[in-house]
Amino acid sequence: MHVKEMLRSGGMTALAAAMAITALPAEALANSDNKRNWNNDNRSARVERRGDNRAARIDNRSERRAERVERRADIRAQQVQNRTNNSDSRRVERMGDRRAAQIERNSERRAAQIERRGDIRAAQVNARSERQADRIERRDTRTANRDRMAEQNRNRSYADRDRNRTYTDRNRNRDDRRYDRRDAYRDGYRNGRDDSRKWDRRWRDNNRYNWYNYRNKHRNAYRIGRYYSPYSHWSYRRLTVGFFLDSLFYSNRYWISDPYNYRLPSAYGPYRWVRYYDDVLLVNIYSGEVVDVIYDFFW
Repeated sequence: MHVKEMLRSGGMTALAAAMAITALPAEALANSDNKRNWNNDNRSARVERRGDNRAARIDNRSERRAERVERRADIRAQQVQNRTNNSDSRRVERMGDRRAAQIERNSERRAAQIERRGDIRAAQVNARSERQADRIERRDTRTANRDRMAEQNRNRSYADRDRNRTYTDRNRNRDDRRYDRRDAYRDGYRNGRDDSRKWDRRWRDNNRYNWYNYRNKHRNAYRIGRYYSPYSHWSYRRLTVGFFLDSLFYSNRYWISDPYNYRLPSAYGPYRWVRYYDDVLLVNIYSGEVVDVIYDFFW
């Protein structure tokens, strides 16, 4: 019973409150709207005043900062000017003096080096000139000796030729017989007849005739002067084995009288070692045939 009465009384109270709220007059709503508008106007004014104050503070701060920067710049410029007028000028002057002294010392050292180098170079040139002069003098002396020896050989050859022209009848007959034998030998050789005294070319296998090594140790022995051809129009031609020479090329003026002085084997029978320019030829003096040859034998 009590619960139902309490529910019934509470529901009536709530209904009465709802009717009271709906019964509020329209004047109270109008007053709340006016109050809201007034608050908005005050807020706008405050914001505007605050912006003006902030702009003023920023302007004042900028002016003060500009003044401080300007005063600092003036002070710095004055300091730089004072330093330049006093210490920097003296320091620059001292640096210039030290630099000038250093340049002068370097120049003196460089001049001394150039002078020493020039003295060394002059000494080297003088020594080289003296050696060159000595070589030229020795060469001229050798040339004069060769020319004198060649002239003596030529005069001796001319004397031998003149003496040979005064043959007696007996000598003339002997020469005729010798030339007859040479012609007979040439004819027999060309017809394929074997010669019992044929030249043995195996002499190079004998170390006794190692002329190449001997020449390296006795170079002056192979400098025997200039070669004079029997014909003025004749020039050097490289001859080979089997070539037939004219008789003037292997006349006795071109013979090597002692072949072993040059470590050559002795020639036997109709063969003779003959000089031909700087070459050495082994020639059959009966036929004129070149039997053996050594190129570039003399210097």
